[in-house]
Amino acid sequence: MVIRSYYTIFVTYDNTPTQAVKKKTFYRYSRVICQQAKPEKEESMLIEHPRGNYHFLRGIDPYSCGVVANPGYEIIHATLERSLPWEQGFQHVASHLEELDLDRNALCSMELRSPTPFTMQGFINLNRDYCAVLQDWGVFVDGLNPVARTNVAPVHQPPSEPQLHAFSYVVANPHIKRKTLIVAGAGEVLEGILEEERIIRAGDTSRESMREKATYVMRVMEERLIGLGGSWDLIDTVDIYTIYPLVELYSQLILPQMESAVRHGSRWYYSRPPVIDIDFEMDMRGIVTDLVI
Repeated sequence: MVIRSYYTIFVTYDNTPTQAVKKKTFYRYSRVICQQAKPEKEESMLIEHPRGNYHFLRGIDPYSCGVVANPGYEIIHATLERSLPWEQGFQHVASHLEELDLDRNALCSMELRSPTPFTMQGFINLNRDYCAVLQDWGVFVDGLNPVARTNVAPVHQPPSEPQLHAFSYVVANPHIKRKTLIVAGAGEVLEGILEEERIIRAGDTSRESMREKATYVMRVMEERLIGLGGSWDLIDTVDIYTIYPLVELYSQLILPQMESAVRHGSRWYYSRPPVIDIDFEMDMRGIVTDLVI
């Protein structure tokens, strides 16, 4: 797969209480938008997980940008009947995989729920502890985290601490005829780099700003889908996470791009993305088996 890079001008704003000063800034991002800026030959690509029976899109340290099962294998999505503190959640995942006689490397995606959005440093700290578990499990591939992730903060009935909401794993299925895949969660953070200055129009939730944020996130979703070798006809779940008005964004910016996936509709979670000043997040998946355990 050839990854082509190009340049786009984003209009950003100084966050002053009295005025918004437009500044045009060039940001470089690849055709698969997710990783930190790297030399061209190191840019994001579909990478094989030799022990997990899937491929993943290279992301940043805390998570990959998405996963797709190998031919003859299927991604299973499992939602916990009751969410668990994230460290206990890992134990639950390990027990479930063991019951199925699966290696821990079969884990390919995690979905977390947090009490409230983190500061950027707080989120980085959580990611460090989270990644330490995956490294202890031996899941990393040549130093890269292959596991996709979504992490959001529900506004109503939030957990008292970060919790595991759902996870996905890969099983053998010689009869499956289609791809199964997961596009990891993404908010309006340029190139997915965890730096406050990368947040598009941070602190601005005006109508114009939210359109810009949603447009960027939708572009990321589509680019990751393409990067996984997928297409909209494979997608059956589109999740949207925001507390801001959605009808206009959904009808004008999201639905027109979903192609045949519109027949499945979308799910709006009244939740905030995981970091303060990120206001719009999405994730997607295309699966055939969805469990509650």
